[in-house]
Amino acid sequence: MRPLHAILAALLLPAVGLPTACDMVERADPEKGASSLERRNFEIDVQPIMRGTVASEAAIAGENPTIVRGYGLVVGLRGTGSRLMPAQVRSWMLQEMARRGVGNPATGYGDISPERLLDSENTAVVVVEGVIPPGAVSDSRFDVRVYSAPGTGTTSLEGGTLYTTDLRPGDISVGPKQATSLAKARGQIFINPFAEPNARKKDTVDRLTGRIMDGGIVDEDMPLKLRMAVRSHVRAIAVRDAINSRFPREPGQSDETAHGKSGEEIVITVPPSHHEDPQRFVDLVKHSSLRPEAVEATALSVRRALLANPGFTKEATLRWQALGPKSIPVIQDLYDYPEEGPRLAALIAGAKLDDASVAPHLVGIANDGTVEAKLACIKLLSEMGPNPTIEMGLRPLLDAEDVDIRLATFEALEERSDPIVAAYDIDDKFILNMVPSDRPLIYVAQTGRPRIVIFGDGQQVQRPMFLEAWSNRLLMKADTEDGRLEVFYREASDLPAQIDEVSPEVGQLVAYFGHRTTIEAPAPGIGLTYGETIGALHQLWREGYLSSDFKAEQDRVLAAIIRAQKTEETPERAEFDADLPVVDEDEDGIPDDPIPNRLEAPRKGGDTVPR
Repeated sequence: MRPLHAILAALLLPAVGLPTACDMVERADPEKGASSLERRNFEIDVQPIMRGTVASEAAIAGENPTIVRGYGLVVGLRGTGSRLMPAQVRSWMLQEMARRGVGNPATGYGDISPERLLDSENTAVVVVEGVIPPGAVSDSRFDVRVYSAPGTGTTSLEGGTLYTTDLRPGDISVGPKQATSLAKARGQIFINPFAEPNARKKDTVDRLTGRIMDGGIVDEDMPLKLRMAVRSHVRAIAVRDAINSRFPREPGQSDETAHGKSGEEIVITVPPSHHEDPQRFVDLVKHSSLRPEAVEATALSVRRALLANPGFTKEATLRWQALGPKSIPVIQDLYDYPEEGPRLAALIAGAKLDDASVAPHLVGIANDGTVEAKLACIKLLSEMGPNPTIEMGLRPLLDAEDVDIRLATFEALEERSDPIVAAYDIDDKFILNMVPSDRPLIYVAQTGRPRIVIFGDGQQVQRPMFLEAWSNRLLMKADTEDGRLEVFYREASDLPAQIDEVSPEVGQLVAYFGHRTTIEAPAPGIGLTYGETIGALHQLWREGYLSSDFKAEQDRVLAAIIRAQKTEETPERAEFDADLPVVDEDEDGIPDDPIPNRLEAPRKGGDTVPR
């Protein structure tokens, strides 16, 4: 019997592609039901449990992630930029800057010409790249990676900010025949926060590579289309109507979910309720039944197929989810089924369909299962609707010995807006979360929304203490065990120092680090960036003045890019892959290419700290 955690992992990873060669596979008959007006475009192989679904009639185009790239300009450097760059890149950048109004007084950017800006040592031309998820909607965000462009003399991107940059699919180029821009990127560059600021050439940290968390913005909805295996208006109408019956038009939705004019192609619009997870919506469309009027009968048929062959657990849970809430009565008695496959398939479907009666079962596994099973169930519980049973069942896990369990529980309770998790916005730079726990921990995010999470009430800096950091630009001391911290900070060697007395409570210290004192917000603060705030905390922890664990989220931007790159280069692949892999720092997943107008190999460096 397969271990419970292995089955959970298989069920909860993104859906795999439908097999093409298996004893149980049914091949669609190219002549079956085809009239003289129909034409077979391609063959579709489906498992018996997938008969009568959208996936048995059509394939989805646009379900793979899209790599986008572009040349951009980083400003605000401290003499570490470069005026050197390939001639064709310089010409392109001048055109782009002029198009955006640089040098034009009418736009408010007329105080400096494009030529002078490019010639400044405080600017740098960079390559920007990211991965847009399938079905992403307009204005949705994603992380981007930034690194110095080949052929430039930039020595560090530390402290820089990326000007708005267009991102296009395919190889990066500067010629006239470029693809249409799909997204834009901008924002402050996040360099390895565990490196000393302005310590270039004093360590081995790569300062030519950074990322912008949530810095990519999708321009327009990414297209999703169904291509019919058989060109037929009758079949296309049946597929369209089945999808629209399961996913009716929602408020704010500009068009029907499925619409099209030909018998060969159907355009899919992601409904607003699925904007946060378009990948799951794609899953549900593929597993949707072509007989929406027979939900109970179809749910029973799926149940019989699963009990006869528990190997169809993943297909079964997605089919029940695609059928909607009316399938819940059919699966509820499986929540206690002795075989793990059918039981977990039903539990997952019940959770995704927000059946409140599934919560006690998942809470039980979250508290008593294996680590892998706990993590999977915590994630499922985080997505369910309001239910006090869930919050009360998850809160004890904030004290779990396993760090990943604690972090997953925090994320679930934060997602569910549990008041036990406090949140503070620090100058629009990052979120500070305070979480009660018997096991102190400091956790910093490196993807998505910038976030520092402090587990444990009243964590304080150990005293007496004395800290020298960042070439003595940051000094902290406390002479007695119960004394306040005296902080000395100099932003740059040619600027005056700031000296403050600060509370030793870690949450207040983090707020002090990130806040910049203004007339509107006069509270004391030194205005560190998100990365610098993490770096200052890490210095305190490394010197032993913070007694808690210190964990950083695994950076997955490069992993996503490499994985999507492999997807582009692989002609035949499963329709859905497993979760993003963790990429070793020494792994070269993108072929090296010295040509300036193409993507270079990913830079190696110490800019990834695993969770």
